[in-house]
Amino acid sequence: MSSSTDIAARRRAFRQLHETGCFVIPNPWDVGSAKYLEKLGFQALATTSSGVAWRHGKADGQMTVDEVLVHLREMAEATNLPVNADFEGGHAQDAEGVARNVRRAIDTGVAGISIEDSTGDANAPLRDVATSVQRMRAARRAIDESGTETMLVGRAENFIVGRPDLDDAIARLKAYSEAGADCLYAPGVKTREQIEAVVKAVAPKPVNLLIGFPTELTLADAKALGVRRISVGGALARSAWGGFMRTAQQIAGEGRFDGFAQAASGLELNQLMRGG
Repeated sequence: MSSSTDIAARRRAFRQLHETGCFVIPNPWDVGSAKYLEKLGFQALATTSSGVAWRHGKADGQMTVDEVLVHLREMAEATNLPVNADFEGGHAQDAEGVARNVRRAIDTGVAGISIEDSTGDANAPLRDVATSVQRMRAARRAIDESGTETMLVGRAENFIVGRPDLDDAIARLKAYSEAGADCLYAPGVKTREQIEAVVKAVAPKPVNLLIGFPTELTLADAKALGVRRISVGGALARSAWGGFMRTAQQIAGEGRFDGFAQAASGLELNQLMRGG
């Protein structure tokens, strides 16, 4: 169990990471993957709603708030690193519910909380801006009342819910910034022009860039574009699933076991989990 002093120090360090430069904040899906990413030297981690849902045999968006809070606590306690919570839409229909759940998320020890504006309804995938701003303000109020340095991340989901309108996404991000978001995030923007436009629009506040796909963009490229942090969403979990699925399909379909050539070393994994 982390002490309140440890948690406060992580939150302070997390804020400082956003002040200059650009860092990668990868997304583990369980305690073991979090431990490995810490061993590799990353400075912060972020949860992934899709990755943890698949871990529990559910689709993204099907986790209950209580299940998510259990996961956030175990992730915050798994490593010595700050953890940003993918908290979806706050797991509530109204602003007061968002505030209530954000307070509960803060209590898990996370260093940042992301709130998005998607609805889960394919016919109307985005909440209107006024409603989304109200919810962001509620999250901001909950953090302020907690007396902690927990960061609030405002997400405009246009590009991943089938509404790839850059102007609308930017307008939303600017509104979320004014409502108190500390960091802004439009998952799904990919081109240099899109990224530059988002960075310029919300400056001087930091921007998170999602890279969960093959791309020629590097960390150095993102830094040059003004991005402060890069997350990978469910891509690491999908990569793990990809290896598992290919090997399992080969066994089932061909009776072959070649896929195990790419398997991790059991000795190495045991050493990692023992803290070696």
